[in-house]
Amino acid sequence: MTKRIMILATNGFEQSELMKPKANLEDAGFETTVVSLEKGEIKGWDQKDWGDSVTVEKTVDEISDCSGYDALLLPGGQMNPDILRMNERAIAIVREFDMAGKPIAAICHAPWLLAEADLIKGKTVTAWPSIRTDLKNAGANVVDKEAVVDGNLITSRNPNDIPAFSKALIEMLGETVEKRELESA
Repeated sequence: MTKRIMILATNGFEQSELMKPKANLEDAGFETTVVSLEKGEIKGWDQKDWGDSVTVEKTVDEISDCSGYDALLLPGGQMNPDILRMNERAIAIVREFDMAGKPIAAICHAPWLLAEADLIKGKTVTAWPSIRTDLKNAGANVVDKEAVVDGNLITSRNPNDIPAFSKALIEMLGETVEKRELESA
């Protein structure tokens, strides 16, 4: 059975941090679904200007529960997570993935969403340098590494970390598959 990954994003997502992990996941045989606040398309931010758009496949309000998904991918960019963390349903989705013990991968500024969902107290994480104090204030142990795995959380710092970030999520999804197969046997 194909594993499904929800990508939660809105306008202003860092283009490379959505597009490249999405492509890496799809190349590894996973199905991705872009979920946002509104129907239509969301526009990426590509370094210093607006970039490409992606089609929104579902809105946060159309997600009644997260049981149909195996992992959550949270791309960064400064605007994207700042907007999402003000939406109650978006934060509830992040919490639902955590309560289910499913992988949550957040890169760059996206760990703001983990802090908003109150998921990082006592956890080791990394992120874009400008939000590290916010994460420390939320109770996290913040380190400067390309990919950090703590429990079901995967965090990375920036677009240069995408290969390690994608690899960590793909590996965690493989372990999750094996664990579920053992539990159902």
